Amino acid sequence: MRVASWYSNRDVRIEEMPVPDIGPDELLMKVMACGICGSDVMEWYRLDRAPLVLGHEIAGEVVEVGESVDKYKVGDRIAIAHHVPCNTCHYCLSGNPTVCETLRTTNIDPGGFAEYVRVPAINVDRGVFALPDDLSYEDATFIEPLACVLRGQRRANLKPGQSVLVIGSGISGLLHIKLAKALGSGRITATDVSDFRLEAARRFGADITFHADEYSPDKLRGKNDSYLADLVIVCTGAISAVQQALSSVERGGTILLFAPADPGAAVPLSINTLFWRTDITLTTSYAGSPADYMTALELLHSRRVPVSDMITHRLKLEETGQGFRMVAAAGDSIKVIVRPHGDS
Repeated sequence: MRVASWYSNRDVRIEEMPVPDIGPDELLMKVMACGICGSDVMEWYRLDRAPLVLGHEIAGEVVEVGESVDKYKVGDRIAIAHHVPCNTCHYCLSGNPTVCETLRTTNIDPGGFAEYVRVPAINVDRGVFALPDDLSYEDATFIEPLACVLRGQRRANLKPGQSVLVIGSGISGLLHIKLAKALGSGRITATDVSDFRLEAARRFGADITFHADEYSPDKLRGKNDSYLADLVIVCTGAISAVQQALSSVERGGTILLFAPADPGAAVPLSINTLFWRTDITLTTSYAGSPADYMTALELLHSRRVPVSDMITHRLKLEETGQGFRMVAAAGDSIKVIVRPHGDS
């Protein structure tokens, strides 16, 4: 089979690899669509492990079933979770499955930018999701990123009517806007360095937008009934964005750090100014649980969070390198989808 092997964001090669053999408790899936995630282009995170076949926002069709698998059959339309928890460790039993060690070590074989993937037994057990007939493979690639966004907003305890500031309007920021709007948030403000993405933020539900160079907390107050934001979601790793968040959250509000920063990045915090007598909560979020995947699937299927309008580019497998360059450049693209089998 053909795979897109990642050596760097500027070097993605189409190579041949054997179709994976499956065991008695496993599935073989034909990859019909796979999204390029912002984390896929974080070179600092994985360059020392290259070459890799990346891709984890995956939907496709079952083409082979292990002899012990009875929940799925050839021809089933599915999406899969690449990371799944053990459900029995200290972290899982404490309600924190996304920091489970099993979740951090499980994966699919080889990755979504391939014609076929092997779904290991533990993923078959708790990380396969049957797709409704009227949900497209392309829309289903949003299950994983929306699950991550769902978990983030749940950890941030977003309540209906609360004002939201999204700093960074790339794909994750735009999904946060769509979800916050669907969940009944109050006024949503978005910032970005790109006019293209600010226009997208307005289309997808932001009530107010600011170019990042022109934003200030005072301007936010001027548009938000003299208040800062109840929830600030940081969807960029820029330290300046974190500093903006710290000065943009209202008393009793929450800052959600949703994007990783470069290794070693640090921000000084004034404990008294930020936390004492202000009740500000600072939280983070990583990944999504199988339950988050199920909720994301329902939101997509019901069209409460429509996503087809977020897809700007549909590429063939041999064009994966072009997709990586577009996502890394953060220019005029929102969601880039790779279809390893073309339009089939």
